[in-house]
Amino acid sequence: MTVIDVHTHAYTRDWYEILRKQGGEYNIQVRPDGKEEIFKKDTPVAFPQPGHFDYDLRIKQMDATGIDVSIVSLTCPNVYWGGEEISCAAAVASNDSMVEAQNKYPDRIRWYTSLPWEYPEKAVEELERTVALGASGVMVLANIAGRSLTDPFFAPIWQAIDDKALPVLVHPTDPPGALDMDMGSYDLSWSVGFMFDTTLCFTRMIFDGFFDKYPNMKLIASHGGGTLPYLVGRFEKGDEVELAERRVMKHKPTDYLKHIYYDCINYDPRAMHYLMSIVGPDRVMFGTDWPHQVFDTPGAMKHTAELPADQSKLIRSETAIKVFNL
Repeated sequence: MTVIDVHTHAYTRDWYEILRKQGGEYNIQVRPDGKEEIFKKDTPVAFPQPGHFDYDLRIKQMDATGIDVSIVSLTCPNVYWGGEEISCAAAVASNDSMVEAQNKYPDRIRWYTSLPWEYPEKAVEELERTVALGASGVMVLANIAGRSLTDPFFAPIWQAIDDKALPVLVHPTDPPGALDMDMGSYDLSWSVGFMFDTTLCFTRMIFDGFFDKYPNMKLIASHGGGTLPYLVGRFEKGDEVELAERRVMKHKPTDYLKHIYYDCINYDPRAMHYLMSIVGPDRVMFGTDWPHQVFDTPGAMKHTAELPADQSKLIRSETAIKVFNL
């Protein structure tokens, strides 16, 4: 059975060195074990692994675990730092490395483009450039340096993406207020903050009528959608008591939850089953989060193998083939 990983990450050395020298609030610190980790001030953001930088190692890992195609993306902090020149340079450095990887492994590697979202004109230019070079979709963090993705400032970028009907992987990062909420302790920014970031992002989109404005995009909510499936009842009750004069969305919250796509990275098969009970198995795709330290390739393989064959095929490849036009 074909397996397509829609949530797996890559860095490039050029991007990493730009971050090291000109990352602003983002900095690279040495952990107690002597390895480097990316921080926002004193809050952990990402822990680079060898597989982030080495596509040959990635292909070996894919062969060993039965993954046929990986759609790679730059993870947080993406390129939202350093000013216009630095942000654009970081985007080009990451995207061009992924072009090279796809050219080297045309049957195994696809990729999401990263854009300098804080500079919409430049972001649209980079979108056009990278789609022409073979980008399969767009990767965006669930907030842009603390700014909501529904901010009208980003409308030109969303319109350009919608015009192309591209898939968009929405990935969490440290949520606004992470330092105030002491999420640096025990890596709570990852375990709790990331889920909050994804959930808040998509909830705003739903209630703001975002999917009515941009109907052609295929948005993917990372990590099983955070807590979106669990909050379905609260969304429906909130909509029920909302004043008609303030209501923006045209449909019910559950309709929008079923419009979103999700990956299967939730570590517990019970969570995946609940997600499918809310949105249907045809809205869930295979993801591993490799090579992050918290990747779950074995779990994703095991949990999808335990499903009925038709559901397993949908999650492992059939939905991704449709979404990404593979």
